[in-house]
Amino acid sequence: TAAALGDDAGVIGAALATLPRRRGKRVVMVNGVPASGKSTVSVALSQATGWPLLRLDTIKDPFLSHIEGVDRPFNRILGRASYQAIFSVLADAPDGTTAIVDAWFGFQPPELLEAHLTMAGITETAEVWCHAQPEVVGARYSARASQRPKGHPGVEYVEELKALAGRARPIARGPLLELETSSPADPAQVLSWLDALWPGVRG
Repeated sequence: TAAALGDDAGVIGAALATLPRRRGKRVVMVNGVPASGKSTVSVALSQATGWPLLRLDTIKDPFLSHIEGVDRPFNRILGRASYQAIFSVLADAPDGTTAIVDAWFGFQPPELLEAHLTMAGITETAEVWCHAQPEVVGARYSARASQRPKGHPGVEYVEELKALAGRARPIARGPLLELETSSPADPAQVLSWLDALWPGVRG
């Protein structure tokens, strides 16, 4: 079959050869304690970029819906398994994939995160740290507690969560953007930051 580009093929090929090649995989870590506003940010980011979104609760909640009598220790076990599952999925993704992971990364040791990133073939990360005033976080959690699957901590967790929100910090393993999410965050700010960090990745 004759080549479609004709005499232009050499020129186009030479031009493409000069472009930087990004190999490996990239992950945008949307990080924050529960009810910090990270899911709103991650969903908006996925819709704007077309990048796949992997959320810890999306993986864990179906198990909570089917398993009876989940207490808090077992909830933590399911959380760790769901955390690993996210990176197992990314390990099967092709080279060049950019994905968004929505989780509270502080619930596991940084060494485990590094092991998961290595296993998944992630070569670049960017962290979006979502944080809000503890009172805001507590009020959000209280408002949605009754709507979550059984097995998640209930309203009795609010005071503990407010204390966690006051001391939690980002992972800060690489490029970091901090978002104060007491008011709705602007996704355009995140997109602009990512475009400067990873030029050309969004096409």
